[in-house]
Amino acid sequence: MVAILGPNGAGKSTLLRAVMGLVQTSGSVRFEGQAVEREPTNRRAHRGMVMVPEGRGIFGPMTVAENLSLGGWSRRGNPAAQRERVLDLFPRLRERMGQMAGSLSGGEQQMLAIGRALMVQPRLLMLDEPSLGLAPRLATAILEAVAELNRGGLGILLVEQRAPQALQLARRSYVLRLGAIVAETEPGQVLSQAELGRLYLA
Repeated sequence: MVAILGPNGAGKSTLLRAVMGLVQTSGSVRFEGQAVEREPTNRRAHRGMVMVPEGRGIFGPMTVAENLSLGGWSRRGNPAAQRERVLDLFPRLRERMGQMAGSLSGGEQQMLAIGRALMVQPRLLMLDEPSLGLAPRLATAILEAVAELNRGGLGILLVEQRAPQALQLARRSYVLRLGAIVAETEPGQVLSQAELGRLYLA
C-alpha cells in the first residue's frame, strides 16, 4: 500500500487519473513491469487497474445488488462468489441488497463504491479520499477494510485526507505539493503533526 498525501490542489487526484489514463500526461506509467502509458483506460482496467473516484460514482437509482452486478459484468469467473467476498468484507451491504443505492448513508455508499470496484477482481485498487465526509467511526471502518484487502495481497494506491491513519497503514507514503513530491516516508515511519503541517503549508 502506498499513500499519497498533501493539501488541496496538490495534484493527488490528478495523479490517480493520470495512472488510470483519464488525463493526458507525459512521462511513463508501468504496471507489473509493463509500460501502459500508451494504453487507453479500458485496457488498463482489463489489466486489473481500478479506481474509486472521490464522490464514489455509484448509480443512485439502481439497487445495491444491481450496482455490484454491474461492477462484475465484464469479468469471467464466478461473479456470485466474488460478490460473497465483497459482502463478507462489508456486511452492511448484505442487509441492503434490495435498497436503492442513492438512499444509503455516506459510509454505506463508500462501501458500495469499493465493493463494486472489487467485483472486477482488481490487482491494483486506487482510492481517492475514501473517508471524505464520513464520521470518524465510519472512516476508520472503511480504512480498516482497505487494510484487510491489502493484507490479502491487493495492491492499494491511497489518496487520503486522514494523514496519520494513512501513514500507519501504508508501506510507504509520498507528500505532494503543487504537483511535486516534497517528502517520502520509509516503511513504518510516522511523521509528526508538526512535520506534516510544515510539508503541507511550506
